Amino acid sequence: MAELVFKDLRFEKESNKIKVNFLRMFYFYLENSKLQKIAPFEINKNSITFEKISENSARKKFDFLLYNSFKHLKNKLNNKTTIYIHQSSGIPLIGTNYFGLIDRGTNIIEVKPITSCNISCIFCSVDEGPFSKRKTDFVVEKDYIVNELRKIVEFKKSDNIDAHINAQGEPTLYADMIDLVRDIMSIKGVKRSSIDTNGTLLSKQYVDELADAGLTRINLSLNALDPEKAQKFAGHPYNLSKVIELARYIPTKMDLIIAPVWVPGFNDEELPKLAKFADEIGAGKNCPPIGIQNLLNYRFGRNPIETVSMEQFYTKMSELSTKHNIKLIFNKSAFNVEDLPEVPKPFKKGQIIEAEIVLPGRIGNEKLAVAQERLISVPNCYREIGEKVKLRIKRTKHNIFLGELLN
Repeated sequence: MAELVFKDLRFEKESNKIKVNFLRMFYFYLENSKLQKIAPFEINKNSITFEKISENSARKKFDFLLYNSFKHLKNKLNNKTTIYIHQSSGIPLIGTNYFGLIDRGTNIIEVKPITSCNISCIFCSVDEGPFSKRKTDFVVEKDYIVNELRKIVEFKKSDNIDAHINAQGEPTLYADMIDLVRDIMSIKGVKRSSIDTNGTLLSKQYVDELADAGLTRINLSLNALDPEKAQKFAGHPYNLSKVIELARYIPTKMDLIIAPVWVPGFNDEELPKLAKFADEIGAGKNCPPIGIQNLLNYRFGRNPIETVSMEQFYTKMSELSTKHNIKLIFNKSAFNVEDLPEVPKPFKKGQIIEAEIVLPGRIGNEKLAVAQERLISVPNCYREIGEKVKLRIKRTKHNIFLGELLN
């Protein structure tokens, strides 16, 4: 008899197949007939037992079945195809804004372990949430992203690194978040870690666990204290009272920034209220208590109104600050941002390269290609996965690459 036990898999019986739940919010199916070909079997919550077969043989056959079944991974929130990026996948973690790691030439390194969101903010720059038009989701293996982050930290040669966990969506959907934070904070040179969150999936226990793991700050996306406005901004059922309760609790465990988006004409007068609330609850011990963002229009985002210029943004914030006698804008130094060398780019803008198509993208007919350990976004690409192509590099900023298909 062979019992195979798994940390990240949970098994459920469904008629003539087995539903396999992966990292809490993803799933795929295994057919009973294919499992029976390995050996007679029984499932438990996180294990599967095969009769009359050695553990080594069962492991090899079952791993092969898993490998093929992972190609059909789905997201429970939206039923979209999901791709698992792991250490043996051959997929780099630098090159795209969708997932992985982003180095913008400072001591802040962005960590993106997942896509997807549980709400649908009306101003979402990446069109995430239950009503998203994005075609594909991604989730990254925890150990892979930690190991690759360590390489960037070593390159930076600094003991003042801030690992900032954000996502194209809601990072707290990531099942391995506690272990991710703990492992990140164990990297020599990482001084701070932070996370962007809408707060709806937090609990006091979860905040405690994040604090115990070493998280130093939460950036809470709270856009209004008025229930009607907050609900409208969320674009989905939203428990404002719960988020406010957690906002009061977070500063007892770690630092907090209230991080609203200014939507002109919608929440102008909410911003001073949010700033006063942040001061009242003890946010901003080692950082500003509030960090207001200007609404920017993005081609593939949700754009409820036209963007105003940064000059207009600062003028409005100055007016509100004077009117309400509260500070709303903080300079770069207040966020402990330090310029540091950026990870070298293997390509130059305009360069023609050969690459291999490896993944579907998230928008339209986009594909993702790989060359020289970088991912490259290729729009309007009808080539198949595995094909070799020629690309002209159109964008290289911050090691985020865009390529134009030439053949």
